[in-house]
Amino acid sequence: MSLDTTHPTTSPFTATVPGTARIGANRELKRAIEAYWAGRSDRAALESVAAVLRRDGWRQLLTAGLDSIPVNTFSYYDQILDTAVLLGALPTRVTSIDDPLEAYFAAARGADGVAPLEMTKWFDTNYHYLVPEIGADVTFTLDPTKILSELAEARAQGVPARPVVIGPITFLGLSKPTTADDANPLARIDELIPLYVDLLERLAAAGASWVQIDEPILVTDSHEGLAELAERVYGTLAAATDRPSILVQTYFGDAGDALAALARTGVEGVGVDLVSGSVETVLAAGLGDKHVVAGVVDGRNVWRTDLDAALSRLESIRGVVGTLAVSTSCSTLHVPYTLRGEDGLDPALHGWLAFAEEKVGEVTALGRAYAHGRAYQAAEFDAARAALASRSDDPRLHVDSVRARLAALTSADSTRTAAADRRVIQDAALGLPTLATTTIGSYPQTTDIRKARQALRTGAIDEAGYIERMRAEIADVIALQERIGLDVLVHGEAERNDMVQYFAEQLDGFFATANGWVQSYGSRCVRPPILFGDVVRPAAMTVDWISYAQSLTSKPVKGMLTGPVTILAWSFVRDDQPLADSANQVALAIRDETVDLERSGAAIIQVDEPALRELLPLRAADREAYLDWAVTSFRLSTGGVTDATQIHTHLCYSEFGEVIGAIAGLDADVTSIEAARSHMEVLADLNAIGFATQVGPGVYDIHSPRVPGVEEITASLREALDAVPADRLWVNPDCGLKTRTTAEVTEALTNMVQAAAAVR
Repeated sequence: MSLDTTHPTTSPFTATVPGTARIGANRELKRAIEAYWAGRSDRAALESVAAVLRRDGWRQLLTAGLDSIPVNTFSYYDQILDTAVLLGALPTRVTSIDDPLEAYFAAARGADGVAPLEMTKWFDTNYHYLVPEIGADVTFTLDPTKILSELAEARAQGVPARPVVIGPITFLGLSKPTTADDANPLARIDELIPLYVDLLERLAAAGASWVQIDEPILVTDSHEGLAELAERVYGTLAAATDRPSILVQTYFGDAGDALAALARTGVEGVGVDLVSGSVETVLAAGLGDKHVVAGVVDGRNVWRTDLDAALSRLESIRGVVGTLAVSTSCSTLHVPYTLRGEDGLDPALHGWLAFAEEKVGEVTALGRAYAHGRAYQAAEFDAARAALASRSDDPRLHVDSVRARLAALTSADSTRTAAADRRVIQDAALGLPTLATTTIGSYPQTTDIRKARQALRTGAIDEAGYIERMRAEIADVIALQERIGLDVLVHGEAERNDMVQYFAEQLDGFFATANGWVQSYGSRCVRPPILFGDVVRPAAMTVDWISYAQSLTSKPVKGMLTGPVTILAWSFVRDDQPLADSANQVALAIRDETVDLERSGAAIIQVDEPALRELLPLRAADREAYLDWAVTSFRLSTGGVTDATQIHTHLCYSEFGEVIGAIAGLDADVTSIEAARSHMEVLADLNAIGFATQVGPGVYDIHSPRVPGVEEITASLREALDAVPADRLWVNPDCGLKTRTTAEVTEALTNMVQAAAAVR
C-alpha cells in the first residue's frame, strides 16, 4: 500500500499504535545482530536485515488500516540508548571509540576497557533499558541522523510517518548522575529544550506532519512537580515555529494532573492509556481542543479485547475531546507478533487471545465502529463476545481444591523461625568457608543442549534419550565447578529452556506458545507463558535433576526454583482475578516443590525473585498493598521447609531502593543481588534498613562479554566488604550464566574464586 506524502497534512488520524516491536516475528534482528557481534557478518548485512524489518512492519500496519504509522521505533538495542545518541549524552569512555556503531554497542554491552551502561527495567514491564549517565563530561548536542534517516525511508515508501522520540522529561528522569557530585539529571532539562526545538524544526522540514514525543514518566510520581514541569516544557516546545503537530504520548498508567497540565499547553495531541488509566481523568482534563489518542486495546497483555466495553469508553469521551484516534494502550513491543502459526494452542485458548497483529485489527475495528456504529463491525463484535463467554465458562479457571487450600491458609504458613537461629543450625550443617563462592543458577546453553532440545521436538530422540543427554551436560557442569573450586554448586539448568517457561510447562493452568517471542533487552528474547486458569502442580518438577547433580559431588548443590512474583511478572497473566490470588496459587506449587527437594536431600534451595521490583506500582499510593502480597507469596513458597534448609533468593537489574524493605521482608537466609554495574550502591540501602542476613552482591557483570580480571573482581569484593562484614558476604556473579560462552564462564569464575581466596 502506498500513500501520497508529497504534501504532509496536520489532519487528525483515526487509528494507530504508539510503537511496535523490532526484533522480528522470527527473531531476524536477534540473529543478525549476534552474527555481527561474532564477526560472521558485516555491517551491510545487519543494515539490510534492519531495513527489511522496518519496511515489512510499516506495510503490515498500513494494510491493517492504520492511517498514522510510528517510525523511529526501530532500534539495534534500546530506545533510551538511541535517545542518548540523539542528544549527545554518552559518557566519554564510549564516545572515545571512533566507530559510532561500535561505540553504541560498547555502551550496551561493554568492550575491552569500556564498562557498559547500567541496565534496569522499563517502568513496570519486563523490558530492560540502558540507564544514561549524565555527568559533567556530558555536553548535550543534537545528532538527528537516525530519526531523519528513518523518516525519509518511510516517506519514500509512501508511509504516513509519525516520528517517535523519547521526551526530555522521561529521558532525564530515567537517567542517573555519573558521580555523587553531579547534579540530578532532571535539573539540566533547560539544556535539552533547545535541542528538541531544533529537532522539531528539522522534522517539519523533512515532511513530518505529526511528531510523537513519549513521556511515560508522567504516569508516575517518581519526581516532584512533574505536571508543572510538563506544562513548562511543552508550553515552550509548542511555541516553536515551523514545527509539526505534537502528540505527547503517555502510557502504563493514569497521567493524573499531568494531563490537565498538557491540556493547558499548545500541543495538538495527547495519548492516554485507558486500560491502566482512568476515563475520569480524561473527562476532567479540559481536552476539548486536543486530538486524543485513546489507548483502549491492551498493549501489554494477550487477552482479546472486550470490544463492547472498549467502545463504551470511547463513547464516554466523545464530545469532551476535540478529535479522537483509537490505539493500543502502549507500544506492541511488549506482546508477541502474531497468533498465526500457533496451531498447537488449545483451541479455546487460541480464541481468547490477541497478539500484536490481532490487536491492530481490534484498533481498526474500534475506529470504524466509533465512526460508524457497532453494526458496521458486527462480525468482529460478535466474535469478541463469543470468546469472552467461552473463557468465563471454562472449568479450568476455577479448581475447587486449589481455592479450598488458599482459603485455609494462616499466617503460620508464611512464617519461619528467626533468621539468626536458623543460621546457627545451617552453619553447623553446611560448614562453608567465609566468603563462600557460588553462582546464580544457569550455565551456558551450549549448542549440544539446543540440538538435543530440537531433536526431542522433532522426534529424533525420545524422552529417555533427552534425559541422558541433559544428565551428561549436568555432569560436565558439576565437574567444571569442582575444577574451578566453587564452594556451593548448581546443576546448570541444562534442561530448562527458560526460568519461567520451564515451570509453566509443568503446572496446570499455564500454556506455552510456539513462537510468542518478546524482546527483553538487546538481542535477548523470551517466550512468556500464558497463565489462564487455577494453578496445580501435578508432580515434582526439579527433584530428579537436582538429586542426580548432588549424587556427583560431596559439595552442596542448590535446588533452583523461580518465585511466584517472577513467574507472574514474566508470564501473560489472567486478568479476571486479583494478582495476589494468582501469586498465592503459584506459591503453593513452589512450596510443594521446596518440601520435596528437602526430602530428597537438598540442603540449600534458591527461589529467585528477580522481578520483585518489576511489578511495583508506578504510583506510591498503590505500593504498600503490592509489596504486602508479593512478600507474603514468597514467604508462603518457602515456609514449608525446616530451619536446617538454607533458603537463597536472587534479585537483579532493577532500582532496588523502593523495594528495599520488601527484600528484607522476604526473610531469605541468603540474598544475591545485582551490584556490579551500580558499584555496590544497593548495599548502602540494605544497611540503612538494618539488613542483617547474608548477602551476595554480584562482583562482576555477566551481561557483558568481557571477562573481568582477578584484580577487578578483588576490587569489587573489597568494595562490598566496606559495606558488609565478611561473615555475611557471599561471592557470586551478578546473574545467571546462560547467555555467556563456556570459555568466558570458565575464565571469569576462575578469576572470581582466586579473588575470593586472596581476600579471604
